[in-house]
Amino acid sequence: MAIAIGAAAPEFQLRNQHGQTIVLGELLSRRSALIVFIPLAFSAICTDEVAQLNQWHDIAASAGVEILVISVDAMATLRAWADSQKIQLSLLSDFWPHGGVAEEFGVFLSKEGFASRVSFLVDQSGIVRDVIESPLGEARQFADYERAIVALTSDR
Repeated sequence: MAIAIGAAAPEFQLRNQHGQTIVLGELLSRRSALIVFIPLAFSAICTDEVAQLNQWHDIAASAGVEILVISVDAMATLRAWADSQKIQLSLLSDFWPHGGVAEEFGVFLSKEGFASRVSFLVDQSGIVRDVIESPLGEARQFADYERAIVALTSDR
């Protein structure tokens, strides 16, 4: 079961598609984070969701929110995906230990070997302020991201 609203987000450090290490606690010292777990790179729904988030990156950044996309794909796969789709977001590899961060967030599907389609909006104090999810075969509703970020910024 996914961690709930009001819970502390698990600390993690993962490498992005460029090999840079992203540490959640360091990021939260500067801004809030929208942590978006996706099942697999190059899949149709994930590609559509990430493309929409990529287009929305500047709006989220202006609201003080960094978008982090996490999948169990290897760093090289995420780099190829980012290059082919012109993705500017940080794509974080939860490849090894396989799905370890997804497991800590309670979203790893061990039978499938990847994360479920769940996002967490985490404020700068490390508290989960919203959880946005959808079934595997369906995209998350983008309006839910907008609503969550508006609520976060109005609480500041």
